Amino acid sequence: MNNSIQIIPYTNLALAFIPVMLVIIILWKWKIGHGNSLYAVFRMLIQLLLIGYVLAYIFEADNSLVVIAVLTVMLFSSSWIALRTMNIPRKRLYLKCFWAITLGAGIILVLITQGVLGLQPWYLPSYMIPLAGMIFASAMNSISLAGERLEAEINRNMTYDQARIIALQASLIPITNSLLAVGLVSLPGMMTGQILSGVSPFIAARYQIMVMCMMFSSAGISAALFLLLIKSEFNIEANIEPTSSAINP
Repeated sequence: MNNSIQIIPYTNLALAFIPVMLVIIILWKWKIGHGNSLYAVFRMLIQLLLIGYVLAYIFEADNSLVVIAVLTVMLFSSSWIALRTMNIPRKRLYLKCFWAITLGAGIILVLITQGVLGLQPWYLPSYMIPLAGMIFASAMNSISLAGERLEAEINRNMTYDQARIIALQASLIPITNSLLAVGLVSLPGMMTGQILSGVSPFIAARYQIMVMCMMFSSAGISAALFLLLIKSEFNIEANIEPTSSAINP
């Protein structure tokens, strides 16, 4: 099997932004807030162009303290971003979101890296950081969906217990769809990358099973913890109309 990966020239990569700009134009024409999406695409571009240099340094340093520092930044960032869909001030919910992701996703990260993979050394950057990114991102997205849905249902005069059930179900829709579609509709990122780099599809399938399990569990546990931790906030906010429906970047 060919072990080489085709390098994408920057001129070719630019073609991928044509449909992206089409979506931005549609959002602008329909007055849905194209600025937020344009900002997100620009930020993605800058972050990914820079991350290559950062990861190269981290992998070469091979230092546990550097890896811990990176994981800490990822935790703080994901906790802040997860709250962007909610109307309650982020500062009031931040620590609760942080602990939900730290406990819900952190436990999964330890189980996967030390139990399933048995990394040597335990902090092996080339595995630890990409896996942590997938796990934290799954938890972040789930919390974001759960929080937004919980607010919406409570604002419809639903009780917290009823809203919590609906919110958790809604938060798991994307990852559940991924579980149902994997292998039939899609070949997810890790499996595709491994196959493109020459890894046997049988081995790649095992890694993808691990990835789907860790993403589903981190999403479910983190969202459930977050919903439990913010119950007291909604006892206060339940009867207050949200001041704005805008989503903060």
